[in-house]
Order: sequence, then structure tokens, then C-alpha cells
Amino acid sequence: MKITCFIEYRIDPFKLELFQQYAENWGKIIPQCGGDLLGYFIPHEGTNNIAVGLISFNSLADYERYRAKLRQSELGAANFQFAKTNKFIIAEKRTFLQAVASTYKQEPEGEQHVSCNI
Repeated sequence: MKITCFIEYRIDPFKLELFQQYAENWGKIIPQCGGDLLGYFIPHEGTNNIAVGLISFNSLADYERYRAKLRQSELGAANFQFAKTNKFIIAEKRTFLQAVASTYKQEPEGEQHVSCNI
């Protein structure tokens, strides 16, 4: 089973458009460097200063190869510089997760009800 790098960003909510551009830039760069980009997610409602990026890899070794390619990427370096210059990321942390296989991407079954019986 793949591992997923969960990147949580604390961002300046007044610079959301800049973070969105940063995320869109990664949409081109990450796949070129070997990452399986699941997506970037920005605040919509509720907390306005947390954004998330999700990137999957077959193994930690694949992640390390991706990081090596990313370090050599001119586009990657430019995007990191874009973030540094515009200061819209206040903090970031990474966690590596593995899905519980029996729960991954479960589709709704049958008629939808307000409550579920467990």
C-alpha cells in the first residue's frame, strides 16, 4: 500500500490567492518529479489559515528519489522562492500516513439517510 505525505500549512489568510498560485504551480512540478499528487486543499469555511497538500508514493525510498529530483528542479526552486519572497506560509509540517485498506475511498451505499445505525 502507498504512503501519503500529508503537508499541513499554516498560511496568511490575507494571502490566500498567493498560496493558491503556489499550489497550482506544484500541480505541474510534483508529477514531473515522480510524486502522485492527490491534491492541495485551501480554506473554504471555518478555519481560514490552514491548507493541506497530499502526495502519495509507493515507498519512503520513492519519496527520497522524488525529493532528490525536486532539489534539481528549476521550477521547484522557483516555486520555493515564490513562497519565500511573498511570505504567505507561516509554518508547515509533514506527516507520513498509510491508509487503512478496508476504509479507503468507500463510496456511499444505497439511499442516503441523515443518521446511520452502527
